[in-house]
Amino acid sequence: MHIPDAFIPLPQAAVYWIIALIFIALSLRWARKEMRDDKIPLVAVLAAGIFAIQAINVPIPWGTSGHMMGAALAAIVLGSPFAAVFVLTLVLIVQGVLFGDGGLTVMGANIINMGVIGGFVGFYSYRGLSPLFKNVYPAAFIAGWLSLFIAALVCAVEMAIAGTFPLELGLFSMGLYHAVIGVIEGGITAVAIYLIHTARPDIMAEPSGMVSS
Repeated sequence: MHIPDAFIPLPQAAVYWIIALIFIALSLRWARKEMRDDKIPLVAVLAAGIFAIQAINVPIPWGTSGHMMGAALAAIVLGSPFAAVFVLTLVLIVQGVLFGDGGLTVMGANIINMGVIGGFVGFYSYRGLSPLFKNVYPAAFIAGWLSLFIAALVCAVEMAIAGTFPLELGLFSMGLYHAVIGVIEGGITAVAIYLIHTARPDIMAEPSGMVSS
């Protein structure tokens, strides 16, 4: 899902950067208000884990690349979609600047797709589904799957607007691959939430009464 440089014309990339910077500013405000000393190690662990799972890339015909994302997990554990924007921005900067994974001119689009779309879809899907299931784990699974799938479709639309590849083929390829990868993403999200509930439930921001053993 990392878009390389030259896949998006510079004027379009600039628009994505402006939108991304707005959300980055809001995520920094979240960090100043919410990131107490006890949360810093958790943010560091989440960032390292997300970096690791995103390193496994699958090339996609008529697409960019397929991989897990981790935005839903960051948003759920830290209790805000802006937390996902914060963590994913840090990860994408390191990947783009030090490892050449994702372009610099198009990093705004990558932040929107993985941090903003992934974080907001994951967080609000989780919060909306938890009362329906009366159990956070299936809600976490679906939230993780949806966050990845929707972000992949948005990426395909951006590529079509840029003229990089046709919309239908892009949606099919990105959607199909990430629908499958999303099963792993959802599973990791649900398992991670379960493990955190088991070991350190005090660090989780949860809908009240929704944790089920």
